[in-house]
Amino acid sequence: MQNALFIIIGLSILALIGWAARGFFMAAEISIFVRVVVGIVAVGGVALLGIVIKDRIKQAKEENFKEVEN
Repeated sequence: MQNALFIIIGLSILALIGWAARGFFMAAEISIFVRVVVGIVAVGGVALLGIVIKDRIKQAKEENFKEVEN
């Protein structure tokens, strides 16, 4: 249930960012090349952030503390 809430929150944040960026991508005075490059960089940054978060969660689940007795 907690993971579903995190997904919903993440999608909501992405929707708000997309809504805010709409003005940039719809502006006629900005070159199409610049808009495409900014879009590619943004998608790459979000993908990289997602990979980092996923790897960190996976690493946190696998942490074995050598000096702690069970």
